[in-house]
Amino acid sequence: MPIGISDEHAELAASVRKWAESQGSIAATRAAETDPEALAPWGALPAEMGLTAIALPESVGGGGGTLLDQAVVVEAAGYALVPGPFLPTVVAGLLYDDAELRAGIAAGEVTVGLGIDGRAVLGAGTTTHLSVPVGDGRHVLVHADAAEVRPGEAIDPTRTVAEVVLGAGAASGAPTYEASGVPLPLVVLAAAEASGIARWCLDTAVEYAKVREQFGKKIGAFQAVKHLCAEMLEVSESVTAAAWDAAEAVESDADQAAFAAGVAATICFDGAVEVAKACIQVLGGIGFTYEHDAHLYLRRAIALRAALGDTGAHAAGLAATAATGVRRSGEIDFGGLDAQFRDEARTEAQRIGALAESDRRAALADTGFLTPHWPAPFGLGAGPVQQLVVDQELQNAGVERPDLVIGAWAAPTILEGGTDEQRDRFVRPTLTGEIVWCQLFSEPGAGSDLASLRMKAERTEGGWVLNGQKVWNSMAERADFGVCLARTDAEAKPHAGISYFVVDMKSEGIDVRPLRELTGEALFNEVFFDNVFVPDDCLVGEVNGGWRLAVTTLANERVAMAGSKLGDSVELAIDLLAELDSPSAPEKVGRAIALAQVVKLLATRATLRSIAGQGPGAESSVAKLVGVRSRQDSAELAMELLGAEMFTGSERSLAANDLFLRNRCLSIAGGTTQILRNVAGERLLGLPRG
Repeated sequence: MPIGISDEHAELAASVRKWAESQGSIAATRAAETDPEALAPWGALPAEMGLTAIALPESVGGGGGTLLDQAVVVEAAGYALVPGPFLPTVVAGLLYDDAELRAGIAAGEVTVGLGIDGRAVLGAGTTTHLSVPVGDGRHVLVHADAAEVRPGEAIDPTRTVAEVVLGAGAASGAPTYEASGVPLPLVVLAAAEASGIARWCLDTAVEYAKVREQFGKKIGAFQAVKHLCAEMLEVSESVTAAAWDAAEAVESDADQAAFAAGVAATICFDGAVEVAKACIQVLGGIGFTYEHDAHLYLRRAIALRAALGDTGAHAAGLAATAATGVRRSGEIDFGGLDAQFRDEARTEAQRIGALAESDRRAALADTGFLTPHWPAPFGLGAGPVQQLVVDQELQNAGVERPDLVIGAWAAPTILEGGTDEQRDRFVRPTLTGEIVWCQLFSEPGAGSDLASLRMKAERTEGGWVLNGQKVWNSMAERADFGVCLARTDAEAKPHAGISYFVVDMKSEGIDVRPLRELTGEALFNEVFFDNVFVPDDCLVGEVNGGWRLAVTTLANERVAMAGSKLGDSVELAIDLLAELDSPSAPEKVGRAIALAQVVKLLATRATLRSIAGQGPGAESSVAKLVGVRSRQDSAELAMELLGAEMFTGSERSLAANDLFLRNRCLSIAGGTTQILRNVAGERLLGLPRG
């Protein structure tokens, strides 16, 4: 999904891309190889469309929009590889509070080359003005005639770069701005351009993989190519989420803006390069030709990263910001959509909060506040906005919901596919904690490939007899009931012959045996069924209709906003920074912070899409893949930073060890990472099945 979530932003981005393509943006770049003047019109062309002044004040001829509006345009321009000094000119207009300059940019009469240091001024040599650093964090804006411009090597043929040497007195009386390091608007809009580059590369690779044939198959059907495209999707969505939040955070306080910009600088520029390289890999030989456009995007990505500076330094800066206690808040602007729910939710939440702790769970169940996304009378049938309002008011009232664990999957399935008697019997007791559930799905030969399960359910008088084995069953040793899949038609296709049962875990013939995991604990079990009788009133839904219900069980998720905490391992790593004398630690911790924040941003963007009434995007699926990597890598990093303390048995070393070992299951449970990448490739990217 692109940066813009709203319909207006989607339309704006589409119009910019269509305009750039109609003007021959890439053709101009190719023509410039033999005709240096081919790019000359691209100084003024974006201004004619009003694209350079989207976020400038209306008083100077600008659009009066937000930085997010401008980021949407820059991303689309990056996707279309708009050449010339568009990006540096836009950034300069935001940096210099000079009405004459801004009016000139809006009118297309002024273009600006922008430098972070004097050796690499983007756009220099083709612009009317130059923004050049003069020391002590000060930058000045001078006319191009007042400086010596020494053309540099054009790594990126779409945009010139040069060293600029100011003449004596050139800076006197010139407009100035001050910034330490890379200025915020440049980070934000360069990140948006990186997002556009990554998206083009992903789209191009996927479209090619759908049609290119090798060995009698479309190459997208090969798992290696499918996984590479899925990994491109993960990185591309991460880049977009980080760029989006950096643009959003500008409206927040300075600490929030700096944190979000640090995440973007750490993620986006490396990410664009990574996806551009992968695009050429998918394209194969054709991607290595000069005739294909892929190398132009790789060149733009690598030059952009070089211009913005060492991403490791940005990561270290992010770690330093986080070490002061700054975290990105999870606040959300409902645009007034919450008003109709707010007062009632606040009143009810405060009433529940005033109850004794022992009475709160029943009250949450009675009001529907425990599971507001479930249908009445067990929930509120709440949409995304109402769910989030209830969450906020419960948090404000100091009320914490109990965790339903497996019941959060089992009960919704019974609500959808069960009988009225089953709903009455099982759902409310699940909410009040009277019933504890386990899940009996996986088998030794049917993990990610769940449709291959072999447990048999055979008809008998008044019910069914189940025989077989289940494995990896958490809570089976103390559960009252389990939701169980069993094969009721051995002759049917794998998905078609499965039924969904509720099993009383105290039934005769059930043998629960603990499984000790690599942590040393026994959180899972294997469960053996030896002629276990299940009555007809515990069959949920239709015979052989269990697969659809199983999908419901696994897919039932509520809308929620991510909190500000980055995760135990990342928070520990941040705490350790103050104790360490390691030159590499700040960068490593900063990268862990950035990745953990991206996971939260993907969840937030998915939630905002729900609020906007849009269908699910790729964010929620990608969030699991990226989240697994974040949690596993950060747990390993915490152990690395603890060093020899890991052998002392200190409280935090034991916690780090437990997290590292426990998190190994994350890339296995609920479908392995490799299987999920197959699913992402096929369902999200539309690649053919193998």
